[in-house]
Amino acid sequence: MRRTEPKLIGNMFDELFRSPNIAAKIAEGCLPDTWREVVGDRIADQTTQIRFIRGTMYVHVLSSVVRSELMLRRAALQAAVNERSRVPIVRNMIIK
Repeated sequence: MRRTEPKLIGNMFDELFRSPNIAAKIAEGCLPDTWREVVGDRIADQTTQIRFIRGTMYVHVLSSVVRSELMLRRAALQAAVNERSRVPIVRNMIIK
């Protein structure tokens, strides 16, 4: 049996979390917090539901005025969410 050098557990976790699939799943789980950071508290409070399905982020909002504003800023919001997530997971954003 061959022995290898011991590894630090922290380094092993860093390697694991840097793998693309794991990093994308972690970013997906953090989407509600990321959304609040990007749009701010007022708009986040108007958001009733955030879902993520196969690269598409679905955002449901209460106010039609907020929905119109978000629709106009959709591309910038998508880029900001991807930048904050550090992983480009959002390919499309649908605001309802």
